[in-house]
Amino acid sequence: MSKIKTSFFCQSCGSQHTKWQGQCNACKQWNTLIEEIVEKADKKDWKTDTKTPRTSTPIKVNEILTTVESRMDTRDGELNRVLGGGIVPGALMLLGGEPGIGKSTLLLQIAMLVNCKVLYVSGEESQKQIKLRADRMNSASEECFVLSETRTQNIFAQIEKLAPELIIIDSVQTLHTDYIDSSPGSVSQIKECTAEFIRFAKETHVPVFLVGHITKDGQIAGPKILEHMVDVVLQFEGDRNHMYRILRTQKNRFGATSEIGIYEMQSKGLRPVVNPSELLISEKDQNLSGHAIAATIEGVRPLMIEVQALVSSAVYGTPQRTSTGFNTKRLNMLLAVLEKRAGFALGAKDVFINITGGISIEDPAIDLAVISAILSSHHDIEVSQNYCFAAEVGLSGEIRPIPKAEQRIQEASKLGFDTIIISKFTKISDTNQTIKIVRLGKIEELITYLFG
Repeated sequence: MSKIKTSFFCQSCGSQHTKWQGQCNACKQWNTLIEEIVEKADKKDWKTDTKTPRTSTPIKVNEILTTVESRMDTRDGELNRVLGGGIVPGALMLLGGEPGIGKSTLLLQIAMLVNCKVLYVSGEESQKQIKLRADRMNSASEECFVLSETRTQNIFAQIEKLAPELIIIDSVQTLHTDYIDSSPGSVSQIKECTAEFIRFAKETHVPVFLVGHITKDGQIAGPKILEHMVDVVLQFEGDRNHMYRILRTQKNRFGATSEIGIYEMQSKGLRPVVNPSELLISEKDQNLSGHAIAATIEGVRPLMIEVQALVSSAVYGTPQRTSTGFNTKRLNMLLAVLEKRAGFALGAKDVFINITGGISIEDPAIDLAVISAILSSHHDIEVSQNYCFAAEVGLSGEIRPIPKAEQRIQEASKLGFDTIIISKFTKISDTNQTIKIVRLGKIEELITYLFG
């Protein structure tokens, strides 16, 4: 009997060590090394039978043939946009998100909608549980096959018999392979199982979706190298108290990483939101102070979002600065600009900022809307609902131009806004504009224009 060989793996970065030590040499994290049994037997190919490995030879870059491969249509406009136009053949995609956020529901919907043979492999639910979810969504498909299995060798055996065109694995943390003698979910198991599906996807050009669990810090569980191995990393996020879900791209080798998809969670599943601007702007019977509309861009999609602000006297000695969906450090910077350049003493005031709809925005073009909402709450004077804002504010109080201004203006005009306030340095073509464009250079001019 051969001697059992063990090694120590870092649970943070996945690096391997020959012996235990307190600190990982790679990521410098403490107490993250765990001993795992390693099987050193020769590995077979992803197929069940032994196959002679192929050898590759170097080719001149000018002699490499490039052909545009047709992407697979998921019949989901939001997912197609996030992926860059559809699923690329042979791509390995990793979907992460909090428990109960809707990862399995989203991928089951795709499996029922896509016009090809799909194998849905679940290591967490039985076939009856998946059938109950499909019945709740009122979905039916003759090309969707469900398999409850966690051993990769059995999965590949069923793949050879069925020959699917799309594979969904839920989840990668439940898989285990015979070539690694450790428990499912360990660093070595996750790395080896993912590597097997990468070899399979690249050789057969069959795309694979992997569902990944996340840790309490919001990171995908397992080694960080897992995100480097796959082609696409998607993050499904949202608050379970809100009905909106946001699909973000953290990595995409076949498209942009700035796209987002917005879904609405319903009892029958996830509904793609075609026009999120109407949902992100709250409906009010009358004008209220502390509200301003900002024109932002996520990827290539323009969005109109509502910024809410509340300015009140500080009850305690230290004033509070709280923001939801907006960077708190940037809020402190804008408050300092208001105090220095416009003379508003907000040092003894509590300031609260909220982006409605549970969405988080990093676009600096909403600075002007944040300042307008703060001033509106401070003066208790409402800003007209027909106004929207799209400009960045500098440290000197100047109103700076922002990119893609014409797309923001067109979105504001389409949604019925009468006036959009931008920087006077923004270069746009004013022809055929049905909306009034107000150009300002400093925040002092903004205060005069809005509040006299």
